[in-house]
Amino acid sequence: MTRLSTHDAIVIGAGPAGTSVALTLARRGWAVAIVEKSAFPRRKVCGEYISASNLALLDRLEIGDAWRTNAGPEIRRVGLFSGETCVEAAMPRAGAGPRGKDSFGRALGRDILDSLLLQAARSAGVEIFQPCRAVAIEPDGEMQRVRIQAGDEAAMLRAPVIVAAHGSWEPGPLPSQLGKANRPSDLLGFKAHFTGSSLAPDLMPLLAFPGGYGGMVSADHGRLSISCCIRRDMLARLRKQYGPKQRSHVSAADAVSRHLLNSCRGVRDALEPALLDGPWLAAGPIRPGIRSCYEGDIFRVGNAAGESHPVIAEGISMALQSGWLLACELECAPSGRAGREAAARRYEAAWKRLFSTRVYAAAAVAGIALRPGSATLMAAIVRNFPQALTLGAQLSGKTKPVPGFV
Repeated sequence: MTRLSTHDAIVIGAGPAGTSVALTLARRGWAVAIVEKSAFPRRKVCGEYISASNLALLDRLEIGDAWRTNAGPEIRRVGLFSGETCVEAAMPRAGAGPRGKDSFGRALGRDILDSLLLQAARSAGVEIFQPCRAVAIEPDGEMQRVRIQAGDEAAMLRAPVIVAAHGSWEPGPLPSQLGKANRPSDLLGFKAHFTGSSLAPDLMPLLAFPGGYGGMVSADHGRLSISCCIRRDMLARLRKQYGPKQRSHVSAADAVSRHLLNSCRGVRDALEPALLDGPWLAAGPIRPGIRSCYEGDIFRVGNAAGESHPVIAEGISMALQSGWLLACELECAPSGRAGREAAARRYEAAWKRLFSTRVYAAAAVAGIALRPGSATLMAAIVRNFPQALTLGAQLSGKTKPVPGFV
């Protein structure tokens, strides 16, 4: 017989968005379940930087002290590495937190951050199904059923509120998951950690190179996190370009790594003394844009609701904050479908007020970075006007407070 359990809310995905909404609801008396397909700890393709504006929220989620203990150094400068150009400028300060500090963001590996958040959710009473896949969502009167599977074992969860926090990169059978279509212009994501880098610990440079963009940041425990996006058609050309020299197959990660080193002097200098810490990771294609926050009786948070180009390093911030926004609206919503639909309208309006500017700003910057020959133009502009880097960091939302924490 298939097991059946009933909850107030079921969250699909245990990344920052899913655990943010689950934690907030659980601490307000909701019976919440999280379904997560991967075992933790696990690494993710992610820039790993968290803006200082999120730290009051991390305190509310009760992982702020653990985050401060584990995260890397404060990032006080933003930069640009492109070709032979290496330019830097001041990172704008966020408003100081209640401790009189927390004015600058820091980076923490997703293997550590996600585990901290999930452990906090477990301690708050959230029921965790992991590793376990959600394979179907079906209506059940005023509620919905989520069919989950772990190996050969199946179970059924039931709740009036379903939250899709599974991201947007991986297709699947759920109605909230996006379809997959391969296009030459698709952006594929890559990420790696290094130890022993010579990058200045308080500097976070944007990397601009032909066919893509990326970033570097000093994260936890002496690790350098480097992540980038590259067009599918450029990646195919690079694999052909480097392949004949070795007379053997060249992996996508190897091609991307060589391209970064050949295209950016700043990357070469930073990685010359460094050692790769674990394998390169790949994911994608990314799906930047604003989507519906509520569709088919399913709420969306994180990348499932909408995502900016990673060029502005705001992915984790948007994930954490979108989960918080949704939980605040659900908490005060009347029961029943009409109450959920009213909460959805308020949540979508709040989401757009908080995130739409940074989504559009990121699209503009990414569009410039990806245009042929524009990396050279971008470098020339920033060399003559380095304050553009500070302005870009402000437009990306790095100093914008989370609603309810002003």
